[in-house]
Amino acid sequence: MSRARVLLVDDDASIRRFVALALEDLEIDLVEAENVPQARERLAEGRCELVITDLMMPGETGLDLLQQLAERPELRAGARLAVFSAGLNAAMQARLAGLDVWRQLSKPISLVELEECVREAVGAAAATPATATEAAANEASAADDGLDAAEQATVARHFAGDRSLFLAYRASCVAQFAQDIRQGDDAMARGDAPAVRRLAHSLKSVLLTLGQPGASAQARQLEDAGARADWELCRPLWQALRTHLADQR
Repeated sequence: MSRARVLLVDDDASIRRFVALALEDLEIDLVEAENVPQARERLAEGRCELVITDLMMPGETGLDLLQQLAERPELRAGARLAVFSAGLNAAMQARLAGLDVWRQLSKPISLVELEECVREAVGAAAATPATATEAAANEASAADDGLDAAEQATVARHFAGDRSLFLAYRASCVAQFAQDIRQGDDAMARGDAPAVRRLAHSLKSVLLTLGQPGASAQARQLEDAGARADWELCRPLWQALRTHLADQR
């Protein structure tokens, strides 16, 4: 019996890594796309049970993809549609309702909520809850790994207490930060406000998932400044955020 295909569409490598880690124990084939054209290619390759898409991406957006799937039912092929975004305000939620979106998922998301969404979409059995012994072992391991209080809280909130999953995700994010810094420097040098906004939009969710609310708030401020093309504010905010990213180990 073939495994269910789940398509993830997100331009942020750190978010794709989080989803891959969160779903690695499920009997599914997770197919990734960095943009909408790639998503169309993946859908043409074979039917997916579920499509999970971000909204804010360079070029064609998640909304563009949803509209295309509404207009091309043969491409959608009956897939359930889920939006995974940090921009789900009331107006956007109402707009998505008109595009037959089955589930709206806010970033950052807990591992449990994400896994439950995918299990429901593909008809998989519910996960077995961790035992008290396993939970206690995870807490002890977190202490041994030197996680601070905010990190321990995010392990519980977003990673279902699985500190090894958190550490793997953190390592992948730290590796990605060098690329994020290059993208940010390039966007600032070109005066590309939309690119600054997109990068900050992604980083605010990633940093919050890592248990860094202060840096996440800084990224949100940069996102807002980028939306207004307020370079007097963008410059110091980017430099502060850049320094924080460069200091991560």
